[in-house]
Amino acid sequence: MSEQYRSPGFANVTIHDDFWSPRLRTNNLVSLDHQYNHLQANGSLDNFRRVIGEAGGDFEGPPFIDANVYKWVEAASYALATDDMPTLKEKVNNVISLIEEAQADDGYLFTYFMFGERTGRWSNFTMMHELYCAGHLIEAGVAHYRAVGDDRLLAVARKFADHIHERFGPNRLEKIPGHEEIELALVRLYRLTNADRYLDLAGYFIDRRGQDPSPLAAELTDLEQKLEDETFTEEQKESGWSVVGYQDTLRDDAGQYDGIWAQDHKPIRDQQRIEGHAVRAGNLYAAVAAYLQEVDDDELFAAVKRLWRNMVSRRMYITGGIGSQHFGERFTEDYDLPNDTAFAETCASASAIFWSHHMFELTGESEYVDILERILYNGLLSGISLDGTRYCYSNPLTTDAEYHRHKWFYVACCPPNLSRVLASLGKYIYALSDDEVFVNLYVGSTVETTLSGRSITLEQSTEYPWDGDIEIRLSMEGSAKFTLNLRIPEWTESEAIEINDESVAIESENGYAKIERTWNDGDQIDLSLAVEPDVVVAHPEVGSDEAHAALRRGPLVYCLEGIDNPYPVHHLILSNPDSISARYTESMLDGMTVIEGDGSVQNLEEWQDQLYRSLDSVETSSVEFTAIPYYARNNRTQTRMIVWMRLA
Repeated sequence: MSEQYRSPGFANVTIHDDFWSPRLRTNNLVSLDHQYNHLQANGSLDNFRRVIGEAGGDFEGPPFIDANVYKWVEAASYALATDDMPTLKEKVNNVISLIEEAQADDGYLFTYFMFGERTGRWSNFTMMHELYCAGHLIEAGVAHYRAVGDDRLLAVARKFADHIHERFGPNRLEKIPGHEEIELALVRLYRLTNADRYLDLAGYFIDRRGQDPSPLAAELTDLEQKLEDETFTEEQKESGWSVVGYQDTLRDDAGQYDGIWAQDHKPIRDQQRIEGHAVRAGNLYAAVAAYLQEVDDDELFAAVKRLWRNMVSRRMYITGGIGSQHFGERFTEDYDLPNDTAFAETCASASAIFWSHHMFELTGESEYVDILERILYNGLLSGISLDGTRYCYSNPLTTDAEYHRHKWFYVACCPPNLSRVLASLGKYIYALSDDEVFVNLYVGSTVETTLSGRSITLEQSTEYPWDGDIEIRLSMEGSAKFTLNLRIPEWTESEAIEINDESVAIESENGYAKIERTWNDGDQIDLSLAVEPDVVVAHPEVGSDEAHAALRRGPLVYCLEGIDNPYPVHHLILSNPDSISARYTESMLDGMTVIEGDGSVQNLEEWQDQLYRSLDSVETSSVEFTAIPYYARNNRTQTRMIVWMRLA
């Protein structure tokens, strides 16, 4: 299946949006600087300096810590594409120089194995994540080149990719990465270079997964045997060679390797449900969707569409979070979506965004953008504080008063991953084909492109997500005939369109209002989406949400925090759903629309020391409640939080 739709590129989109622009400025000016300081402090950059002899001491951090450096460079490169930031540019150039100098002559680059006396390159795929780190290096190289036109990091990435191509594949080293990432990176490198070897290698890694015998299964057995035979030194065991801690995730209850955690249980074409580690799964299937934009493979397309459908209809939180279990950071069973122990890793939200975006590019169907939007505004954005300096690794839907955000993590994959999504937001707003423009996200912005042989500028103005009115103005020389597609979000109950102040009938296709006509300079399109508070219930099989409801308004999911409500929020009963209303307030959390309503709570004093009471004797008191957007949770103080409220 060939590519049908493409992004105009983040450098062609300028964002000027009341909601997103402050967040992007915080990301570019605060978060990236904050992350760089942590990369300096936790040894991530010093590991490269040790390789080239500019720092002493032993390796710091988990073996795969290089990936955080590459993700930071990618995020910073996107930021430099749209903002002139000399200080950030200097930091990026200095980091790239470190990476250049550290690369081995044969192209290999993984600092854990590149100094001291450590051996074992390309021999521990279940633990060491060399290919995972290589993937993030490649993505950073591609991003940096596209953003600023500098090919230094791209040259490093290509040299490493060629090193990998020489060693992996049929009749060579027939291994697969324990943690998927390189597959998507190779597709993106192919798109930039048109070098078939990169696409072929991506296809090899995709199709080799889940085959019998599994190289990961054989490797796991070999590593465990070495542990039993005491082949490994204590230093090797302590430094990450030991698979202790991974054994339970890689094996089933009977102790047999089943491959589920690593998406290695069946060939992708035969997989029926999304399984295992959520980030790995999202990375893999995003790569499959991207790969299918370059090759025709109906069987593989049917599989990745089936897996995406399973995820969003049975295994995804209302916030767009995925991966319901802390142990293994993984998917479990259909409808198993506990709220208090939800893992919903921020990195998993990023991978699901990538996957959904590539699925849209394959199909032109709005349902993929609907999910992308849900994740972006809720599951992903909740991973960073409003001031841009504190993060959530996991994003549960119920927390106690001890829950708090963190300044950094030992495995700090989430902060730079989140930043690279935010910094590249421009590439998700619009999409193009030869004679069509798609407006996918409603974000105040300007896009410059060429359609029907003419240069066209589209300017979007809106107060979304607080308001559903969107104004679009076209600028061009003369006139041009093309189709404008406006996404009608799944959450809205009504919509209306005017062109130059005249109402037009809406013709829908694949979830878009499709307007085909000859456009003129100065044409104005006004789209109005009904944005009202909504009470949402879960599928009856979701036991965690039985007899509960959540609040949603537009793309935003809401939550209740103890700081706004003078009673235990987990005791709240939504006794009058019809009472809910929305109110915008400038004074709360940088300005936002809150949802208010009437509820009730039981009188705790009446219970005294009783554990159980007759239903007839239970009395409730009427209360008013206030809910805020989920992304803004845990920004003021440590306090209890819930998304799902009890229903009367």
